[in-house]
Amino acid sequence: MTKQELFENIKKKNSFLCIGLDTDIAKIPAYLLKEEDPVFEFNKQIIDSTQEYCVAYKPNTAFYEAQGTKGWVSLEKTIEYINENYKDIFTIADAKRGDIGNTSSMYAKAFLENLNFDAITVAPYMGEDSVTPFLNYKNKWAILLALTSNKGAHDFQSIMINAEMEDQNYLYQEVIDKSKNWGTSENMMYVIGATRAEMLTDVRTMIPDHFLLVPGVGAQGGSLEEVAKFGMNKQCGLLVNSSRGIIYAGATEDFADKAKEEAKKLLLEMKQLLEQYL
Repeated sequence: MTKQELFENIKKKNSFLCIGLDTDIAKIPAYLLKEEDPVFEFNKQIIDSTQEYCVAYKPNTAFYEAQGTKGWVSLEKTIEYINENYKDIFTIADAKRGDIGNTSSMYAKAFLENLNFDAITVAPYMGEDSVTPFLNYKNKWAILLALTSNKGAHDFQSIMINAEMEDQNYLYQEVIDKSKNWGTSENMMYVIGATRAEMLTDVRTMIPDHFLLVPGVGAQGGSLEEVAKFGMNKQCGLLVNSSRGIIYAGATEDFADKAKEEAKKLLLEMKQLLEQYL
């Protein structure tokens, strides 16, 4: 999917919502366990009930890999279902890959070619040659981890580089500054956590035109309004992710309806923010 196609869908749906399909078989409604593939059945119902309110889905691959070959099959069926039935949806493999060049090439082939995701999250800390293979696919995206929303993010990401020199930067700023020319705003995004929304001002100074994938809204306490205030650009430039707050909104047979309600609430907020800032 191209950047323009993504933006057009954001405008059409009045939404920049990404729903994380972090599907834990231990948390899905018990009645689904009688299905041949409970995880896929859960995902399918979530997708069908929420697709009109979001522009992206992001399966976190750890939840599927933890189930072994069965989980991988569930992931394959999920991405095929989205691609076949909702072609306007942007798909992200939240796999956080990144390794030496030839290994990254295999990761890129697995997720961007064989599974046919639109994008994959990538850890950039091994440098340019570990990221480049993910940028070699037309209309596909690498989403680089820059400033994450977890508690341990400050352990490294907020360390000051060149603290005694004029060109001092936090490590996350150095990552963005060094990597921003590896690709373009047409094939590279960055992960910036919503729990650090005020830092989006500095991020936008460095990368004004890139899309940002923003986790941390909802269960992790991030503010959607602050994310839009500090992070939105002229093409929206944001994909705000919510996972647990949507997919686990209900725990019984009406779980898909509850997910739909939560997705719709976020869409209504996003519609107002788009009208305000675009």
